[in-house]
Amino acid sequence: MAEVVLFHHAQGLTPGVVAFADELRRAGHTVHTPDLFEGRTFDSIEEGMRHAEEIGFPDGVIGRGAQAVEGLSAELVYAGFSLGVLPAQKLAQTRPGARGALLFYSCVPVSAFGPAWPEGVPVQVHGMDADPVFTGEGDIDAARELVGQAKDAELFLYPGDQHYFADSSLPSYDADATALSVQRVLGFLRSLASPARRRPEEA
Repeated sequence: MAEVVLFHHAQGLTPGVVAFADELRRAGHTVHTPDLFEGRTFDSIEEGMRHAEEIGFPDGVIGRGAQAVEGLSAELVYAGFSLGVLPAQKLAQTRPGARGALLFYSCVPVSAFGPAWPEGVPVQVHGMDADPVFTGEGDIDAARELVGQAKDAELFLYPGDQHYFADSSLPSYDADATALSVQRVLGFLRSLASPARRRPEEA
């Protein structure tokens, strides 16, 4: 079973983020859900982003994410929802031992955190095909670049225009897309133990 760190989005550690983590826990995986906002949640993305700027965006958010994994195993799967993609992607690219990455609603250019995606770190990117943030602000282009560069990478697009589609506590929730994304994530986590996905030194 995998050990996952799931970083929340700009509205904070909502019940919907916890519910998504619980889906993975029910399958036997260990999932950590650090609260980068120290208990605060927000009614809108705009309010949450203002708070993120107050604590330092992007460096403060990324720094809190790095602090959250101190003392945890090196062999983690890093997952992030939108804002949480920043620490997740940074750690997947730079913290030795990463087992994989799961990036929801967002993706930043690989070059933001290093010259190339690390070898032996599989990744999935999930987003909606008409989400004005994911498709309109460059994230989908970064995701396609990542998939083209990494040896083991997948981009999944779901029909719809919602940003936080997998958060069951928000109006943006899409049950069908979430169910399919959970199925794909669980398949991804199961496959990490397969010979095809083991690192060369583990084979």
